[in-house]
Amino acid sequence: MKQVSTVLTIAGTDPSGGAGIQADLKTFQELKSYGMSVITSVVAQNTTGVQDVHHLPIEFIEKQLDSVLTDIPVNAFKTGMIATEDMMRVIHQRMRQQDIYYVLDPVMVATSGDVLINENARDYLRDYLIPLSTVVTPNIPEAEYLTETSITSMEDMKAAAKILVNELGASAALIKGGHLEGHPIDWLYNGDEFYKFTSNRINTTSTHGTGCTYSAAITALLAQENLLLTSIEYAKQFVTSALRYSFSLGHGNGPTNHWGIREESYELKRN
Repeated sequence: MKQVSTVLTIAGTDPSGGAGIQADLKTFQELKSYGMSVITSVVAQNTTGVQDVHHLPIEFIEKQLDSVLTDIPVNAFKTGMIATEDMMRVIHQRMRQQDIYYVLDPVMVATSGDVLINENARDYLRDYLIPLSTVVTPNIPEAEYLTETSITSMEDMKAAAKILVNELGASAALIKGGHLEGHPIDWLYNGDEFYKFTSNRINTTSTHGTGCTYSAAITALLAQENLLLTSIEYAKQFVTSALRYSFSLGHGNGPTNHWGIREESYELKRN
């Protein structure tokens, strides 16, 4: 019987399909990893923003985790939106027992600007989940909060990555540079060296779910035993294609195209 890589996402939902659990599962599928999910919050959101949030009871999150972990081996997992300290505490207790890859996407604010987690949760994430992570993947505003620094340049990004690894305990930190001017350049620091990942900036407003998609792609590729550098390099290509072939849907920031990489391959073959 064919062996398959298994990946788990622990996050909130997006009924419009562009971000959260839905974006993660689409990404896992496109990258040929078997996707599973534990839902922390049910979010009423779309391309214009977040309308409402319902947090699931802690006991039910715990039961979801146990349902997966007692039945199916997990090769890698990621966390996205985790709104409260109690949620994080349960996730930390369960997942620290698993010797697997962990991609931490510190989702704090939606693309629309809506705040998604409270202050206590942010502190717990920094103190307990970051030290558990294989790689943490903040954008610049998230990295500024986590490191309590201001980031306005590439050197600032690298300094923040060092703090996340050397002081806060992540095994590696990938700071995403999309909020700076120019090409979106990301910097990875693994405790020894810096690595640069760059792509052309895509002229689109359809950026809903970009961070979820990027981190989900890294998770799926790590689960297949790719090296971290290889996983990030291909994940960067994947999310760039998702932006290049993004959709004009909704009245706000539209979604990325999770099969954009297939469009890219078609263009290359056709030409």
